[in-house]
Amino acid sequence: MTTNTETSAPYRSTVVTGRDGFLPLVRSEWTKFRTVRGWVIGMASAALITVLIGILGPLGSNSQCVSSTGHACGPAQSPPLGPDGEPVTDDFSFVHQGVTGDGSITVRLSSMLGYHLALNAAGPAKSLADMPRGLQPWARGGVIVKAGTTPGAPYVAVVATGANGVRMESNFTSSKLAPGGTATGSAISPSSPQWLRLSRTGDSFTGYESADGAHWTAIGTETVAGIPASAQAGMLVSSPDHGSITHQFGLPSFDSSPSLAVATFDHVGFTGSWTGGTFTAPPAGQQDNGPAGSALMQNTYTRSGGVFSVHGSGDISPDTSGSGGDRKSIESGLIGAFAGLIALVVVATMFITSEYRRGLIRTTLSATPRRGSVLAAKSVVIAAVAFVVGLAAAGTAVPLVKSMEIGKGRYVLPASTATELRVIVGTAVLLALVAVFAVAVGTLLRRGAGAVAAVIAMVVLPYVLAVASVLPAGTSQWLLRLTPAAGFAVQQSLLEYPGYAQATSGYTPAAGYYPLAPWAGLAVTCAYTAVAMGLATYVLRRRDV
Repeated sequence: MTTNTETSAPYRSTVVTGRDGFLPLVRSEWTKFRTVRGWVIGMASAALITVLIGILGPLGSNSQCVSSTGHACGPAQSPPLGPDGEPVTDDFSFVHQGVTGDGSITVRLSSMLGYHLALNAAGPAKSLADMPRGLQPWARGGVIVKAGTTPGAPYVAVVATGANGVRMESNFTSSKLAPGGTATGSAISPSSPQWLRLSRTGDSFTGYESADGAHWTAIGTETVAGIPASAQAGMLVSSPDHGSITHQFGLPSFDSSPSLAVATFDHVGFTGSWTGGTFTAPPAGQQDNGPAGSALMQNTYTRSGGVFSVHGSGDISPDTSGSGGDRKSIESGLIGAFAGLIALVVVATMFITSEYRRGLIRTTLSATPRRGSVLAAKSVVIAAVAFVVGLAAAGTAVPLVKSMEIGKGRYVLPASTATELRVIVGTAVLLALVAVFAVAVGTLLRRGAGAVAAVIAMVVLPYVLAVASVLPAGTSQWLLRLTPAAGFAVQQSLLEYPGYAQATSGYTPAAGYYPLAPWAGLAVTCAYTAVAMGLATYVLRRRDV
């Protein structure tokens, strides 16, 4: 009998074992996504909602202005633009004369007083004595050299402020505190005057301050182009609006009224090629804005021998009033992004939680045991779809709403082409990040409703609370620093927080200013997404699904 000495063994395939590639996984997840009609419709709805809500603003609002003569007013007045093209406030009392070449101007500021209209006053004030006293912190009194009287023209100034020391300022955005410059306007008096000097050599300007007119301290030197050899030099006085913000039941209320600074100058002297001449008075009634008693808020001056008493209202600083009313920023077309984001979050979470709900996750992981790769493939697909949706929505809404606002006679704050592209592309990146974040949260919670609620609470709710001014400005700013909603900063086209100390209006999210720069805010959202994805990958690998 022949004995079979071969040992039986389990069957082994002759096919060489290989590893599934990542691209086939991405293709598989893309097939899942596009074959579910509801998900595709949801993403299309997100884009449509973003655009429709954006155009509701210009479609549903109409402003009508009637002048004192009964005729309709023209388009919204645009703010003046500074030397760098930014909106500025350039409205102050300027007692000046023409100068040519190099030289300097010196003055002694012997007093500086402040007044403002009483908020909710019962009747008009008849004199300054009827008004509350007190200098505004950024009231100014000092010397200035300006390219001309056109609003927005380049300038250099040395000023004493109401509560922010002696400073050298230029071109609206630069404000340099004098070394040890703690003197404030309210402390200036005939017995404790403040001497100020501004000298010019070509495009180089140097500011000085002194307590006695004999010992001078240099504040700094600025090189400012754009001021011609023939310029205007003299004294300036300004005082921003007096305002107060109160909160009741979490809602802010802002009241403001014109204010006035009255500065007394003497020992006015010119040196070098500058010689004393005839001073020109500013336009009277420049700040007569209508509230009771505001006729007293006029930019005027009187002269008695060598003593000048200059009354000044208004401000000389960056215009940070932001968007609102008849002034719009380009991102106003993206006001509907938060609503479109909600639809996107629902689809993104369902992309993963539906597999848990139907038990298909076991089939998916059985076919592809490398769980991290599955999650990565889902993230790539949902990020790509969300980016395309965001790009289409923002790319349509921003220029469309901008055109509609201009057609309505509103002023759209200027923004460069690069800024407009950053707003549009940045919005698309933000939507992609939030979509991936939603997939990660859905993986962690495995329940669609809970995941959607969690993502909305972490991303959309902080944004809405911040821009709707429901919370105090400080709280709103911290929300947009510490939550995934920080990424909305990529949509801002206005000056970036913290902006300029000398600007008197609030840098708040409601006005279009965010506490982080655009890409810094987006980096916060990116960090949250990375952490969430890391946790989701770890949990998915250890969890028995």
